[in-house]
Amino acid sequence: MGVPSSAASYAAGQDLAPAALRSAGLPGKLTVAGLEVHDDGDLPHQVWSPDRDHPLAQNVDQATASLRQLAGRLEPLLARGDLALVLGGNCTIVLGVMAALRRLGAGAPGLLYVDRHYDINTPESTTDGALDWMGLAHALALPGCVDTLTDAFGPRPLLEAYQVAWLGVEPRTATDWEREQADRLGLHVTTSEALAADPAGAARAALAHLPPGPLAVHLDVDALDFIDAPLAENTDCRNTGPTLDQAAEALRQAARDPRVRALSIGELNPTRCAGDPDALPRFAASIARIVAATIH
Repeated sequence: MGVPSSAASYAAGQDLAPAALRSAGLPGKLTVAGLEVHDDGDLPHQVWSPDRDHPLAQNVDQATASLRQLAGRLEPLLARGDLALVLGGNCTIVLGVMAALRRLGAGAPGLLYVDRHYDINTPESTTDGALDWMGLAHALALPGCVDTLTDAFGPRPLLEAYQVAWLGVEPRTATDWEREQADRLGLHVTTSEALAADPAGAARAALAHLPPGPLAVHLDVDALDFIDAPLAENTDCRNTGPTLDQAAEALRQAARDPRVRALSIGELNPTRCAGDPDALPRFAASIARIVAATIH
């Protein structure tokens, strides 16, 4: 399922990702990998525009509407036993995925969050107003969040701290607020350096932290070394972090966990790889191998 939205982003671009991944052959690569594929199409297209009425939480109403729709569309698919592959869009999509998993009533869901950032900022901790690095703050219902988004999926919080394991965080990119909250909540965090050094081992350790309920894996492509795989909206991730192959090794390890019910992809901006035409097909092939690991 595609979520072609950049409403919660810094600017337009991520809304193009679902179509770009399809054009790069992702559905066919999934089929070749031995999977039965049903493309459930896209949610309505949303393009970022400056929200001068909500400058610190831009386009929150549009983004929330999209996430509620995503949760509603995913719930019956997950209930019948399908594995959901959600193509974003930005990292807020994980809220829709986790809301759908919670509605299954199969125990507290877990989230393996592969990202260079914590994404626990709030409109009160930053001034840029982009919700795409505030998503987990709203899932955790941290102080200073916007009620519109925090309350969109039923009782708050959508997630407790023990339900999330961060994998691939670059501590130097965190804000002071994020560091304070990470310490206060005792978040389970594996650094980018540790992920690159031992991808499979880092994944196993993170998975061991999570509860026994259904599991979602989320990949923000800015966890990758931008020079190796120029895919991310965030171009600061140059010459640091795991390569695509290293990250894929970790994600294949995660995909073998029988709890996994969903994989979501965020922060992919197809304009970033215009000078590397092999980047998107290579990424699509990696995703196909990761998803195929769920059945082998």
